[in-house]
Amino acid sequence: MEKLTRYFYKVLVSNGFSETMAEYLNVVIGVCLLLVTLFVLDKIIRKVILNLFKRYASKSKNTFDDYLVKNRTFDYLSHIIPLSISIWIIPKLFIAFPIAENYLEILFDIFVIALTIWIVRSILRTLRDFLKSLESFKDKPIDSYVQVFMIVVWSIGAIFIFSSITGKSIWTFLTALGAMSAVILLIFKDTILGFVASIRVAVNDTVRIGDWITMDKYGADGDVIEINLSSVKVQNFDKTITTIPTYHLTSQSFRNWRGMMDSGGRRIKRAILIKASSIKFLSENDVDRLKKVEIIKEYLNEAQEKISSYNKEHHINKEVLMNGNNLSNMGVFRKYVESYLESHPNINNEMMIMSRQLAPTSQGTPLEIYAFSNDKVWKNYEKIVADIFDHLLSAIPYFDLEIFELDYRNKK
Repeated sequence: MEKLTRYFYKVLVSNGFSETMAEYLNVVIGVCLLLVTLFVLDKIIRKVILNLFKRYASKSKNTFDDYLVKNRTFDYLSHIIPLSISIWIIPKLFIAFPIAENYLEILFDIFVIALTIWIVRSILRTLRDFLKSLESFKDKPIDSYVQVFMIVVWSIGAIFIFSSITGKSIWTFLTALGAMSAVILLIFKDTILGFVASIRVAVNDTVRIGDWITMDKYGADGDVIEINLSSVKVQNFDKTITTIPTYHLTSQSFRNWRGMMDSGGRRIKRAILIKASSIKFLSENDVDRLKKVEIIKEYLNEAQEKISSYNKEHHINKEVLMNGNNLSNMGVFRKYVESYLESHPNINNEMMIMSRQLAPTSQGTPLEIYAFSNDKVWKNYEKIVADIFDHLLSAIPYFDLEIFELDYRNKK
């Protein structure tokens, strides 16, 4: 190899060139030929390796090799042979220039470290993409762990590069890093907090990718689309993206709707304000009229029989309607609401169904409906709620009840 690298030097000297000029021209010609040769060799090796592995990946049932091709792992591996040849030939080519040879050795050391980092990064990205394709890892913060490993790899690479440039031992830099640990902790505070938070989030199963979360402080109300080392990305329902620092998910409160999504229904909790002055006892004629409503007919018959028996047994004077036991239009309407919800096809009967009266307010007496729809999709849920309340608001006048409405015309 030495004869080959010194070939042009001997030819130039024999043709009358000075030894100094011949040395310089030998290096220039040798470097140019080496660069052309390595470029062609690199192209050939990369094409051969890529074709072989692409062919193998297309036949393989495993998707891991497909991700290796996608993340250019074999592209980076194909550079190893040309780089090795360069490291072998360059010192012999620059044998007459020891200072330049030293600088080139340092440069090639940096190339080797950088190529190693790129190969490790492509493998980590491949592992990330492969794990994300598995059902059991889809909702895990894989990006956070890959980022942590990459920080470690870059840190080790930086130490080796500085060691190569300065010529000092690696242990010298590690000792210096130990002395600067306080500064390093300050610089990487958010990264360390994010890493710890991402582990806590994964271990405690606080948030998964795909969860619907609400965090009022950051205006977040939507689905988690990414969890990485420093932040959690939430795609809101208006398609905007909110970014939340990862460690805030462990230090501050937020609402995760996963429990609702995993349950048998989505809660309906809404009140109708009834005008207090419209609430009254029902006369027998009122009860007979309401018996025409099918879903409460049986209830009214049983209730009326019990009330009549009680009033007769206790010799209640029914000339005054309020004496003894009575049915009220509000009470019958509450029963109607519960019966209506129980028979509704979009309400989950295995979960709580309740119609309750809340404490009277200056804006009427609230009648709260509490139930769970069996369809949890937002659009369908809103339609179900709207249909239920359309029906109930339309039914209220049949019970001689009125909805409270603020009259601004009489307000001074």
